[in-house]
Amino acid sequence: MIDDAIRVLAGDCTVIAEGDDRQEYRGRVTTIVKPDNTVLVHDIDGYQPVAWLTRADSVSSDRRDGFTLVAKKDTQTLRLAAHDQDGFAHYPSSAAGTPVGTCPDCGGALVRSSGVHCVGCGDRYGVPADATIRDDQCDCDCGLPKMRVERGLAFNVCLDRNCESLDAAVREAFDREWSCPEPNCDGDLRILRRGGLIAGCEHYPDCDTGFAVPAGVVDGECGCGLPTFETASGIRCLDATCERALEGTVTAESAADD
Repeated sequence: MIDDAIRVLAGDCTVIAEGDDRQEYRGRVTTIVKPDNTVLVHDIDGYQPVAWLTRADSVSSDRRDGFTLVAKKDTQTLRLAAHDQDGFAHYPSSAAGTPVGTCPDCGGALVRSSGVHCVGCGDRYGVPADATIRDDQCDCDCGLPKMRVERGLAFNVCLDRNCESLDAAVREAFDREWSCPEPNCDGDLRILRRGGLIAGCEHYPDCDTGFAVPAGVVDGECGCGLPTFETASGIRCLDATCERALEGTVTAESAADD
């Protein structure tokens, strides 16, 4: 079930916004309270709310004798009192995103917004920002779409990490593939998750060398000995601070011109 809901309050209301100054409005308005406690008060004119408070610290309401609402954030307060109530309701809500498939559990639409989620049952799947989910990709055996993610190679894995692990695929391809570049260290770089995927020295904590695995495909070797990656922004070394990433590319281009 989807736990998030949007509250809608409508009627002839007095609205008072207090902060650096005080503003008071009266009219038939529709007030929307979003799950993140953002409060928007809309009247008949224009696209901009007549009053609002973004991500309030607290929102309280009372439906006795009409309804009242008080939202507070730091030194700002938004108060609303109904003189004549037209409606008060809760509606299930979700993020809206690009359709990417069908939920195998409930048949609802899977959409991509921040991650992928089902607008029917609310199931959510974390997806890397650079991942692509294409209509022409075959679904996984579990019924979910697969995503294409570049981490040294282009991997096609299930949206559900519990079904098919991107970490395991990258680890199988690159664990111990590269040596630690630190002088006097004979360690290999292991593929680990530390927030994101990193290639970190096996001798940690004695050697704390580690590099975030970039979004891209390995296309050669850097002048420092680490691999280079072809990324959306160009060629770069596994070590983002290294300035020798293009040495091999320049040499190859010069040979091609001969």
